[in-house]
Order: sequence, then C-alpha cells, then structure tokens
Amino acid sequence: MTQTPAIDKSAIRQAATVIVLRDRFSAAPRVLMGQRGAQAAFMPNKFVFPGGAVDAADADVPLAAPINADCAAHLLRKSDEDRIHALGVAAIRELWEETGLILGRTGAWSGAPPSDWQSFAATGHLPDASALQFVFRAITPPGRPRRFDARFFLIDADALQGDIDDFSAASDELSHLQWIALSDVRKFDLPFITEVVLAEIAGRAKDPSPPASVPMFLNTEEQSLFLRLAGASPLETALKP
Repeated sequence: MTQTPAIDKSAIRQAATVIVLRDRFSAAPRVLMGQRGAQAAFMPNKFVFPGGAVDAADADVPLAAPINADCAAHLLRKSDEDRIHALGVAAIRELWEETGLILGRTGAWSGAPPSDWQSFAATGHLPDASALQFVFRAITPPGRPRRFDARFFLIDADALQGDIDDFSAASDELSHLQWIALSDVRKFDLPFITEVVLAEIAGRAKDPSPPASVPMFLNTEEQSLFLRLAGASPLETALKP
C-alpha cells in the first residue's frame, strides 16, 4: 500500500467551505458562488464557494445540532485532532459572513454570543450543523502565499432559513454572488481544485444521502495524491493537475 507522505502542518490553516446546491432534482441544479477581489492574497479574481479559515473561537460556539455521525466519522480520518465541531461552526459562520444566508434553527442563545456571531444571533437563530455533508478535502499545494487544509461541505438550499436570494447581509469579501447552473459553471474563472470539487458534486447532485467515501486531494513537496477517505486502507493514486 502507498504510504501517505508527511506534510509540514505548521504553515497550513484549517478551513471550511460550503457548497450550497439549489434545485438539485431539477433539470438544471445550481450552486452558489461569488468572486474574490482582485487584491485578495488567496485566489484573486477567482469564482469560489463561500468559506474560510477556522478561528480559534469556533471551538467554543454552541451548535443547536452537530454534524451527523457518518460525516463526522470521515472527518476524523487522516486527522490527528478532532476538529469536527470547530469545522461545522466555521462553515456556518463563513456562509453567513460572505453571503448573509442562515444555516440555523430558530432559538435564543443561552448567553451573549461572541462578537463574530452577534449579527447572526440577531436574526433569532442558533447555528445548526446537522445538514452539512462532508464531501471533499483538499490541502493547498506548497509555494502558495497561503495554505489551507479545507473541508468542503455540501448542503441543500432547502436547509437555509429565509430568502435564499437575499444577499443584503453579506460582507464585501465576495462580489457577484449568484446561483450558477452546474452546466454553466465552468464558463467562469475557477481555481483548479474548485473544478475538481464541482465534478464530484455533479456526480452527487441527484443523491441526497451522505457519501460512502470522501475524496481528498493531498499536496506535499514531493507529490500530489488523490485519496479516498473510507475505511482503514484508502485508495491512493497519483493526481496530476
């Protein structure tokens, strides 16, 4: 069996990305994407899914419901630390900050919410991670200005609260927020890894069940590997971008 090479984790930040799928059973399913700014240090001008780095405070933010057990089990594979809760919180926080969309459950916070969550709490919701499906993991290649160990989560737009076409509460981190048909999305300026993830999502669009295995794109100084996080012996094959 191929051995997974060691990577220097000191320069890599944990991150969560959210893929929101709309009209999945229609003839033209759509995903939510926005464009990063021209001056962004990471992937400038690219169209991406909402997401970002895990903050230290995310581990302490209460969830109305956690990530489901099947996805949690995959999140623990090839991981030296349990970050399940923090990743779920980060996914919901980044979705809210970058799009103004609410993945939550109606309810009141038991105490004062952290500063990053005050606007979310003001909507009358608690963050709810139960709809998140872990569908992809990717580590940014060496040599980039920033590196992330990103977990990609898929949710159905039906899990969101409120008007899913209302982006008025979004920050200015992503511009041109829009629902893009899967059949048209490759016409946009996409990062390579986003194209890979979209191929996975297109194959899963009609299947709402949690994935039996999760792809992982691992980049090290020596090589790039495409893994499948399933069981104790994942398939490992070389992947050339």
